[in-house]
Amino acid sequence: MNLNQITIPSLDVITATEFYKKLGLLLIVDALPRYVRFECPDGDSTFSIHVVEELPTGKDRITIYFQNENLDDVVSQLQQKGITFTSGPEDKPWLWREAHLYDPDGNHIILYSAGENRKNPPWRIKD
Repeated sequence: MNLNQITIPSLDVITATEFYKKLGLLLIVDALPRYVRFECPDGDSTFSIHVVEELPTGKDRITIYFQNENLDDVVSQLQQKGITFTSGPEDKPWLWREAHLYDPDGNHIILYSAGENRKNPPWRIKD
């Protein structure tokens, strides 16, 4: 099994589309104003946004992780494009380097670099 697609909700898919294009995702399906789909520039996964009348709240909020091994450079480039970060990049105790931000709908985004520790941290369960 391989995870290949994530879909998130948005109150304004047009605004969200511009935000994610700024992050570097490649628009491949345009059914604005109700739906869009992107390819991630690395790997084989896709990411889509669909319109909703109400966003999830509380513990049902969404967190999205995008990996990039050149995290500090990516954050700097995105800041130059007007993207605002709430923190980072900073090293975490779980051996990832992370920067945090929110999309226009309040979805939490974590840009991170983890290298080998993404799937093989020192505390990984042995087979």
